[in-house]
Amino acid sequence: MDKHTIEGKWMELSGAAKEKWGELTDDEIQQAEGNKEKLIGIIQQKFGLAREEVEKEFDKLKGRLDQ
Repeated sequence: MDKHTIEGKWMELSGAAKEKWGELTDDEIQQAEGNKEKLIGIIQQKFGLAREEVEKEFDKLKGRLDQ
């Protein structure tokens, strides 16, 4: 996968995350630096959710985007 494809996928995934967790800010997305694990940690901390729960939701979001 080339850099542009990866960046595009990140934009899709982060946009879907912002839809799912509406209070997620652009600054928090930027803090994740394109790293899914960092973004999961930010969401987990901000919303007080279990890591497994956030990962499960991310997998659902990713599955919808891959279709």
